[in-house]
Amino acid sequence: MKNKKRIKISTQRIKLDSLLKFLGEASTGGQVKLLIEKEAVKLNGEICIIRGKKIKNGDRVETKETIYEIEAEEE
Repeated sequence: MKNKKRIKISTQRIKLDSLLKFLGEASTGGQVKLLIEKEAVKLNGEICIIRGKKIKNGDRVETKETIYEIEAEEE
């Protein structure tokens, strides 16, 4: 069973690669690229292959061990 965590960000949107680094799932852009190439990241239940995808309030980002529920500033 995967861990679930609520993550609050202080902006309306954040790019997927920046979020993964912020969460500690990757420490460099190269590591983010590898995670995405291996299809190891899901956004709202679907595999995401776009590093620059904008993540917003209510989105769910899933990695191998954790599901992150994003709480962002309202638009």
